[in-house]
Amino acid sequence: VVMADQLTPMASAATAGPASPPTWTASSATRVQSRLETPGYTCLGIEAHSQARDGVRFASAYCNAPLCTPGRYAFVTGRHGSKTGGYDNASYMPSTMPTFAHYLRSHFGYRTAVTGKMHFVGPDQLHGFEERYTTDVYPSDYGWVPDWTRPDERVDLWYHNAGAVVQSGIAAISNQLEYDDEVGAAALRAIYDHARRGEDARPLCLLASFIHPHDPYAARRKYWDLYEDREIPMPTTPRPKPADNDPHSLRLEKAMALDAVDISDADILRARRAYLANASYVDEWLGRLRDALDETGLAEDTSILLIADHGDMLGERGLWYKMSFYEWSVRVPCVLYVPGREDLRGRVVPTEVPVSQVDVLPTLLRLATDAAAAGATPKEDSSVVVELVDAIDGEDLLAIAESGTRVVDSVVAAEYLAEAAPGQPMLMLREGRYKYTTCPGDPDQLFDLVADPNEVDDLAKKKTSSEETTASVLERFRARAKQHWDVDAVRTAVLESQRRRRLLTKALQTGKRQSWDWQPRRDASEEYTRSHHDLTVNDALLRWPRPPPFEPRWR
Repeated sequence: VVMADQLTPMASAATAGPASPPTWTASSATRVQSRLETPGYTCLGIEAHSQARDGVRFASAYCNAPLCTPGRYAFVTGRHGSKTGGYDNASYMPSTMPTFAHYLRSHFGYRTAVTGKMHFVGPDQLHGFEERYTTDVYPSDYGWVPDWTRPDERVDLWYHNAGAVVQSGIAAISNQLEYDDEVGAAALRAIYDHARRGEDARPLCLLASFIHPHDPYAARRKYWDLYEDREIPMPTTPRPKPADNDPHSLRLEKAMALDAVDISDADILRARRAYLANASYVDEWLGRLRDALDETGLAEDTSILLIADHGDMLGERGLWYKMSFYEWSVRVPCVLYVPGREDLRGRVVPTEVPVSQVDVLPTLLRLATDAAAAGATPKEDSSVVVELVDAIDGEDLLAIAESGTRVVDSVVAAEYLAEAAPGQPMLMLREGRYKYTTCPGDPDQLFDLVADPNEVDDLAKKKTSSEETTASVLERFRARAKQHWDVDAVRTAVLESQRRRRLLTKALQTGKRQSWDWQPRRDASEEYTRSHHDLTVNDALLRWPRPPPFEPRWR
């Protein structure tokens, strides 16, 4: 599984250019990459194109919360944040909450490993993963907990601001580039190590989670230059006047202190270019990981899922980053490749059939079940039946691709329970061509995404000849929102969680501080070459493909 951070598939609208753009050479002299012209993947390049060509692409994939930690908790558990406690970026998820890593280990004997950002909060920094090769790039404590009792307060220490936009541009190194270089290198080593373990190795589920193209928008020149002489347009939908804007967008403008600095058109275009450059950086890593699978002979029985935790507004409607239910923020790429499934090759699940992050867990369990049935795992009993501890909210992506529709539930939901919310739970529902948002105290919104992909025509407040039809759609969504959750109970739970975490933060920052940040484990005494190793044997064991046997006459 390859996860990018803050990667919006809507970025194709921000990369206009010739139909056959010039190619460019990535870090490998043998790998020539070009920008992908498939809608929704323009910024990713040839690796995402190859992934989509060989597998199935889901045209309307959503995060289940447009914020890092809540979206990631939904991704690993198959459940919405309101059920797991994944409310915000300082949310604690209990160690007793099963993830796909737990199920793959307990039922199928998988070795589960992760490299990169997970934004787990609390002392459990594994949540079922057997190995974790890097520390996290973000804090593991409760320091970023919001306060719904003071929803208008802005915390300058950790809230987003416009600095990432006005300071965007070229960087030889940055906090995030340094991190993702390590993430990618660790993922490559994990693939090579798995190959070198031999035929008796347990099956591997590897999650490589990159923080790019998340802001700040600072890119290496190598990737920045890919977009030289390319037309990168301004946002399609400009910032509305306050009287014409929706309440949550106004709250986000205040939360990110949008008017604290002047943002010029040059700033916007420079930030968008750096964002696209960083997406190409992630794409290069995807290519290197695919190359490693090919080199080691693992590609023919390795499924690959490309996804993100949430999107980025990139200046649309004057907004940046995430935390919004508008498409640029809440949509994510989702491409699944399964070797041997020629019937899925190049298939596109249409826009009217949405999917989301909670669909990942049942999909991975389906893949493991199919592999077990084919005798591809070391378990003696191949007829594995997974009994889920908790009811999940997602369904198998493979089943959706095979049938062309959602089988269990036609509705996909996203929640927002963090900073800039008005002290009330926010909910988005997507079904068919319509998207609905609701929050106590805010007017409901309803958009027809087929007729109005830029979400400028709010049907919930428009009086037209189709008012009766609109009313019936709204009534159906409102009933479904009540079915999704008890909004008062959720608000009470969020407030209680925030209160507890604020108290614990104050206590844990007083006196001796004990960090929960993950410390990668390594035993240098067994790495590379040591005096207790047989030099010749060790060198052969660490080489792939293995060299022919060395059998001198003196042995």
